[in-house]
Amino acid sequence: MNLANQLTLARIILVPLFMVFLLVKTTYGQLMAAVVFIVAAATDILDGYIARSRKQISNLGKIIDPLADKLLISAALISLVELSLVKAWVAFIIISREFAVTGLRTIAAVEGHVIAASPLGKLKTICQSVAVVAILIQNLPIPYLPILAKILLYFAVFITIYSGIDYFLKNKDLLNIDKEGL
Repeated sequence: MNLANQLTLARIILVPLFMVFLLVKTTYGQLMAAVVFIVAAATDILDGYIARSRKQISNLGKIIDPLADKLLISAALISLVELSLVKAWVAFIIISREFAVTGLRTIAAVEGHVIAASPLGKLKTICQSVAVVAILIQNLPIPYLPILAKILLYFAVFITIYSGIDYFLKNKDLLNIDKEGL
């Protein structure tokens, strides 16, 4: 269990803490949830950097890192839907894309291929994380923050869809789809 994998596990452990701060009605709960979310998202950046710089990329890390990302974003979106801060269709699109790309990666793995995270996929993760934080802090007395939060969320939806299509187009040969079939 290397440091990168420990950070990834910490991200998974932070998910329930994030949800408690967000869903239990307390003073500054959303703000505390935002802080926990930021720390969890930072572990995603840090674990990847550590794994690559120390040449400690492991099969365990390849499995649990994307799982941790999906748990964090899904928990955030589902909780925000529960609080009526995000529309259900937004959460559905984002979570569906995650399942679809995970399915594609599973098919690739069965075929002996690895689909690495693309630059668009990384941008998608950043956009989703920034949007979640903006929604969590939108009640702070900052002019236009609620409008900015909505813009960031809808941009994240756009990038999510775009990056999902990009993954499938770049890997359509794994699905045995010819040009006429797509």
